[in-house]
Amino acid sequence: MMQRQATRVTGPFADHAEGLRTWLIDTGGYVPPVVAHYERLLSDLGRWLDDEGIAATDVTNGDLKRFVTARRDAGERQCRSLRGLRALVGYLRQAGVIGPDQPDTGDEVGQVVDDYCHYLRTERRLAPLTVTNARLVLGRFLRWRIAQGPLALDRLDPEAIHSFVVIEAGRLRPGALRSVIGVLRPFLRFLFSRGITDTDLSGCLSSVAGARFATIPKAVDAATVAALLGSCNRSRPGGRRDYAIMLLLVRLGLRAIEVASMRVGDIDWRAGELLVRGKGGRLDRLPLPVDVGEALVDYLRHGRPPSASDAVFLSTVAPREPMSRNAVVFVSRTASERAGLPTVGAHRLRHTAATEMLRHGASLREVGQVLRHEDDMSTSIYAKVDFDALALVIRPWPGLGIVR
Repeated sequence: MMQRQATRVTGPFADHAEGLRTWLIDTGGYVPPVVAHYERLLSDLGRWLDDEGIAATDVTNGDLKRFVTARRDAGERQCRSLRGLRALVGYLRQAGVIGPDQPDTGDEVGQVVDDYCHYLRTERRLAPLTVTNARLVLGRFLRWRIAQGPLALDRLDPEAIHSFVVIEAGRLRPGALRSVIGVLRPFLRFLFSRGITDTDLSGCLSSVAGARFATIPKAVDAATVAALLGSCNRSRPGGRRDYAIMLLLVRLGLRAIEVASMRVGDIDWRAGELLVRGKGGRLDRLPLPVDVGEALVDYLRHGRPPSASDAVFLSTVAPREPMSRNAVVFVSRTASERAGLPTVGAHRLRHTAATEMLRHGASLREVGQVLRHEDDMSTSIYAKVDFDALALVIRPWPGLGIVR
């Protein structure tokens, strides 16, 4: 076992030093110098709470924000944001030293967002990714509202809503703007159902114009895929992990959230199949290609760190947590930088998987089955890149051949 470097912890939390030390090393995989940093932070937080007269069980997110702000003001070079407190606060909450995550009662935006997201999770049973997107969009809207004056949701009117949407339209593409509208509409209905507004304002938001099939799927060529995969240093754990992830994206067309949701037990090695946890709780089985299976074996045997989690893909640095959807998205983006290429997003690799299947003779129906589309209309966009099939329905211009 790694030798532990003890740091003298003083203040109200001194009795919790050993527990923190054990948790950080044995559970989180932190190295001794980092453990010593968190022990000093434990002393600082305990003394600050004591000076402020705040009981540990009453700590709110607002208190933690004020603590890191005080550190910045004092010229501290470490832990100057809430992110730097995450591991420490996680242990203290798990050990029951401080209370559960609570919004700051003085934070109007935080209260409204937390209440609405709680409603989405508990009453509408929406997926975590959907709730996260709603939190981001709604937070942006409410902060804009406060910048114009009081929050005063009971006095919200169509003019204010339209003003915000116009601002968003000036910086977003139509698809992203539809997502904003898709968050604001149910929020406005929520306000009306709770009696906060006298009128259901959701009707003042019109749909975003734009043809569904106006664009062509943006796949990448074989040379780009080879460069992305070749940028992974497979002699290191992170390189093995990223290589396996990109193969799943480009060979099976998995979504980033589906890669992040993979569990070790989802891989049926004997049958050569992979259980995919898709949208809306949908479960599908896909055949596991040999190269993808070999990459997974290499990562699981030689790259994946020990963990109590059954998630396939874990972070490469402590704490060893399951990768989030956003972390998976950045795998191909980071690989693009290493390879000296323009940014290639995870969804472009999904488009690439579909395009390659068509080029090798698969039908649109078969592509839709692999991509796990709910209906054929979702797959029909790929008809634009199936030139051989399109040639059968296009009549050549007199005197000219079909231009490809």
